[in-house]
Amino acid sequence: MKHLAQTLKALSDPVRLRIILLLQAEGELCVCDLMAVLKLPQSTVSRHLAYLKRSCWVDIRRQGVWMHYTLSKESCDICNDLLLILKQHASNLPEAIADRKALTAFLKTKIESPCL
Repeated sequence: MKHLAQTLKALSDPVRLRIILLLQAEGELCVCDLMAVLKLPQSTVSRHLAYLKRSCWVDIRRQGVWMHYTLSKESCDICNDLLLILKQHASNLPEAIADRKALTAFLKTKIESPCL
């Protein structure tokens, strides 16, 4: 029961939900990518990502000084089912669409100065 509550609680915050939707759409994102799209400081984004990591939603990979995040490859059945529901129902919300557009625009500018 505790795992289920923590899993659902992780999605109850709008910022964390936006992060999950962005990772679902893009695959892997650097903290700097999320900062640019969410327009939040690194400390806030990192705090939400740490919560998602503790809740088994994301995996982390270090590259230089930056941390890169993906949806967990070893998610539980509940997480996998919830991700399918999110893909069907939340990915077309105006906020999710705006976040994906902002990410696309940011990634185009990032080509010139990538996170290393």
